[in-house]
Amino acid sequence: MPQITVEGDEPITIDAEPGKKLVNCLEDGGVDILHRCGGLARCTTCRIEIVSGEVSPQSDEEREALEDPEWIAKYRLSCQIRTEHDLTIRVIKRSHIEDIAPGPRPED
Repeated sequence: MPQITVEGDEPITIDAEPGKKLVNCLEDGGVDILHRCGGLARCTTCRIEIVSGEVSPQSDEEREALEDPEWIAKYRLSCQIRTEHDLTIRVIKRSHIEDIAPGPRPED
């Protein structure tokens, strides 16, 4: 089972179900990641930075949503990543910090 470590003041490590969308693994593991579009790669609120680990290549939809070449090089959308391997990540936007409730849960 892949382990996802979220860097921060108090790092969190969660066990992730293989093949499940990363955004859902994070949310189910108690990480209050912000996400708004329901996993459709449109809003970019579920951005993460991969610190270490292997993920699938970016899709055309993901690159189009991130738009800015600097964002494309630096970030991934957690709604577009299926967990397969151990990862260490940084979550860019948290619901409690932004004071915005998450949107609909992305389908797995």
